[in-house]
Amino acid sequence: MEDRTATLMADEDARAEMAAHEFDHEFLEVHLTDERRKASLLGEIREAIFGAQDGLVSTLAVVSTVAGATNERYPVLVAGIASGLAGIFSMAAGEYIGSKSQREIFDAQIVDERQEVHERPGEAEAEVAYMFEQDGLPHDQAREVARVMAGHPEVLLKTMVEKELGLSIEEGGGSPLQGALVMGAAFGLGTIPPILPHVFGAGDMAVVASVGATLAVLFGIGVVKSRWTHRSWWASGLEILAVGAIAGVAGYFFGSILPVLLGAPEAAA
Repeated sequence: MEDRTATLMADEDARAEMAAHEFDHEFLEVHLTDERRKASLLGEIREAIFGAQDGLVSTLAVVSTVAGATNERYPVLVAGIASGLAGIFSMAAGEYIGSKSQREIFDAQIVDERQEVHERPGEAEAEVAYMFEQDGLPHDQAREVARVMAGHPEVLLKTMVEKELGLSIEEGGGSPLQGALVMGAAFGLGTIPPILPHVFGAGDMAVVASVGATLAVLFGIGVVKSRWTHRSWWASGLEILAVGAIAGVAGYFFGSILPVLLGAPEAAA
């Protein structure tokens, strides 16, 4: 049985020609567990991509702005490192609070739906039937499906939560702390390419190297992201690269005109 399950998992063409009754429970359990694991992993990938991208772009903007205002290396490093550290803690804290709050809101809404199922089962059944009709089921079939579900309150509850609220009872099961660590670590790693060239040099060459390193990593992130978005790798890479390029150019431009706008004295020849 295990060999058959492994074979089916690896052969999508064979599964495409099978009828529903040919799939045994062992295969379905393995397949659904794998799908849920992938869905959970995608959440962490989203956090990692978002954190790294934000770390790259925001840090590049900061160091480019300061580098545009001064040719000295020290102020650029201080600004970049300070911005990076602040971003790490800010992004991690924001992810933790956001994930925890979202889970609490989900739980409160699920409690309300559970109360409706137990206290007003007829209303809950009618709502589910109506939603199935909205999805395209004929009236009689929608009523029959809802009637069967009404005999299983937990099934009815899950259906209401998913179709009425767009949520899942299992949704948001990831640890807020884990999400915060992923986000903070990804942001921190993203700050390295924009800052590193300024460790070894200053002036225009350091800025060019900083922008180049950042854009290369951004393009790489876009290419990696395309694996899950089914977009072409070059379009995904160029999209993120363009955002980083705009941030770097804008930062350097505003940094170069800030001394003039603030009336800074010109350096002695």
